[in-house]
Amino acid sequence: MTLVVAVIAPGAMGAGTGKRLADHGVKVLTSLKGRSAETVARAKAAGMADASDEEIARADFILSILPPGDALALATRFAPALQASNAKPVYVDCNAINPATVERVAAAIVPTECPFVDAGIIGAPPTPLPGPPPQAGEGRLEGSPRFYASGPAAARFARLRDYGLDVRVLGGALSAASALKMSYAGITKGTQAIGAAMMLAAMRAGSADDLLAELQGSQKQLFPWLKRQLELMPPKAYRWVAEMQEISGFVGDDPAARDLYEGAAHFYEHFADDFESGDKKQAAALQAFLAKAPNR
Repeated sequence: MTLVVAVIAPGAMGAGTGKRLADHGVKVLTSLKGRSAETVARAKAAGMADASDEEIARADFILSILPPGDALALATRFAPALQASNAKPVYVDCNAINPATVERVAAAIVPTECPFVDAGIIGAPPTPLPGPPPQAGEGRLEGSPRFYASGPAAARFARLRDYGLDVRVLGGALSAASALKMSYAGITKGTQAIGAAMMLAAMRAGSADDLLAELQGSQKQLFPWLKRQLELMPPKAYRWVAEMQEISGFVGDDPAARDLYEGAAHFYEHFADDFESGDKKQAAALQAFLAKAPNR
């Protein structure tokens, strides 16, 4: 019997995940209700079929891959359909949320009697597989991000390794995967916020050339990484606002760390507002700084 997996929603990560599964022979569903023409085209290109909430509730797995601020709303939306369904799919929350939010999402799903898995994705969206299509059960994992999974049902989610997803099961608490994701993203995206803020400040102060020369001379590992990441950051900044807020909640027992990530959230929010307004002054200034350094 063909495995059926619903992936919501078909953004960059969701569509990439859907295509990876579809390439392994999985029937991939999604919800396109109210979505833009661009999103519909992306889903179709990935081999994802539009389905109603009731059809999705009959899948084998539901992967929630959304901006973190929408994770709880999605679980709440699907709860009635899951409650009514006899299929009881495994509900996998793959969003960048902190353990406290995981508990709230799980609380929305548990009454439906569907198994719940906490997952954290680390890495870029899956890339197309080279060569011929994979054989049934081959489970080609190259080009897949890591799907860290935790909770009693995590081993069931690991079945998707046979269909091209690099699922890695963690021990510990239900929310262990999200704790790892928060820690990792706090380092990587937090560092990007600091780097971008200082590069923009150097541009405003007229010291950009001097800062660039020093970074190239003394930060031979850090600066090339920052350059690669920040060249891709501007259109993604809006998604990182809620993620920084989730990280702020994750470190909430440390007031100074909490304020640090609230500040990062404000930075990304201001950057995203400027970028999405069409003005793009901050993005242009950041790209002007980065363009001074040759690609390596």
